[in-house]
Amino acid sequence: MSLLRALHRPYPDDVYTGEGGEATAWLRPDATAPDIEYARGGSCEYLATGDRTGGLYGLYRWTFGEHESGPDPHFHRAITESFYVLEGEVRLYDGTGWVTASSGDFLHVPEGGLHGFRGRGGARMLLMFTPGGPREDYFETLAALGRGGTLTDDERAQFMLQHDTYWV
Repeated sequence: MSLLRALHRPYPDDVYTGEGGEATAWLRPDATAPDIEYARGGSCEYLATGDRTGGLYGLYRWTFGEHESGPDPHFHRAITESFYVLEGEVRLYDGTGWVTASSGDFLHVPEGGLHGFRGRGGARMLLMFTPGGPREDYFETLAALGRGGTLTDDERAQFMLQHDTYWV
């Protein structure tokens, strides 16, 4: 009995065309300090930025502080966003309502999909964006705002458009 089957879709075109492979892997040790510490607690770790992945994806580990935080429902036009809960409970907005997700739960949001999240108490999750847009500036600006930085209403509106974030 042959295990060879036709694929339901093909693999993408080759990107690497060399012979024998290359030593290009990189490791980010778990003990690496978070890239951002938020004023109200919580942190964000840049596991794989869009710059590091050639724009393919961005992967971030989010740790919530003691007080509940997270964005209200919104959507993105150009990027998908996926959530994987590592520890604790995170409330996720799935476009129809808020659901409580716990360790091992996963939510994928295609372009245009309504979503939001809320967490507290040290809950941790992975956030993945595809393709890998420059989300670091978004996270860093939010952290600066939490430490007293300011944006005018017009600047805030431009900032959200620049970062493909549309509030509902």
